[in-house]
Amino acid sequence: MHPFVYERPASLSAAVAVASRSATRHPPTQAPAQFIAGGTNLADYMKLGVARPERLLDLNGLSEPALRRIETDGEGLRLGALVRMGDAAENAEIKRRYPVIAESLQLAASGQLRNMASLAGNILQRTRCEYFRETSWPCNKREPGSGCAAMDGFNRQHAVLGTSENCIATYHGDFAQALIALDATVHVQGHNGRRKILFASLHRLPEDSPHIETDLAPDEIVTAIEVPAGAWTRRSRYLKIRDRQSYAFALASAAVALDLDGETVNEARIALGGVATVPWRARAAEEILRGKVLDEAAAAAAAEAAFAEAQPRRHNAFKIELGKRTLIRGLLETRDMKV
Repeated sequence: MHPFVYERPASLSAAVAVASRSATRHPPTQAPAQFIAGGTNLADYMKLGVARPERLLDLNGLSEPALRRIETDGEGLRLGALVRMGDAAENAEIKRRYPVIAESLQLAASGQLRNMASLAGNILQRTRCEYFRETSWPCNKREPGSGCAAMDGFNRQHAVLGTSENCIATYHGDFAQALIALDATVHVQGHNGRRKILFASLHRLPEDSPHIETDLAPDEIVTAIEVPAGAWTRRSRYLKIRDRQSYAFALASAAVALDLDGETVNEARIALGGVATVPWRARAAEEILRGKVLDEAAAAAAAEAAFAEAQPRRHNAFKIELGKRTLIRGLLETRDMKV
């Protein structure tokens, strides 16, 4: 592991001040100072030599109580950035009012990792692309301009949506699919002050700069995640299809939230995981369903719309059909929920 300086700031302002002193034009993932909370992603990549920060800022000593709170009211849900995945997954109000969030967290990683990992760290996790993790392979995300070994390599796990000629790495998170489906907002604090970012705008498509993964500045810290209340939040679920039933990343997943009048769709919220380079909102599928009776035919039409622009590679073409079936099942099971 590359040598680094370890610091444990006492407050958000102190953490931002340290990070801003070494902030560069590099994106956060390549900045000299990087933040750590649970460490379940960054520490792994430091061991592999993929991440080589000069300074590591441990946020677990931050004094602000709101960073560790879960708050719900009639307006929505507010999650502090340092809330652990396990605590949010088992929260009774989240299970009752936002089941898609609870399920997305329960189906992620192992119990031990969920008890370590923070919610903010989870949404900022980096890809598990084998060619990104192995430094001997060319990777535009790890080393801009070096090429993408996954294009003509073994790409079974890779994305079919949101890809570019420079990168087809999958975003592997689960929680993010629930957040983008429910129109979440992220609060951040940096040297230039505080701001709010629509979750849908947080992650950036690879296009010609795969190494720039988010809209964050190098010295910005996520402080909270807000999810607005809606008629669709209680009738929601997360379906995850994978090679084995536990501790595996999704081959395809669907976060679905529905506002129904009988079986007619007033509003559908759909996000797809395991198949895209970023958390993926399937807006075309939502439009297909609006005002329709949600039966198998309507669900199938929505699934076709969701994958209409998919770009498969040699080994991952199966994800298109798997993704369609996952979405159809997710829609029908969400329709049939008892709420």
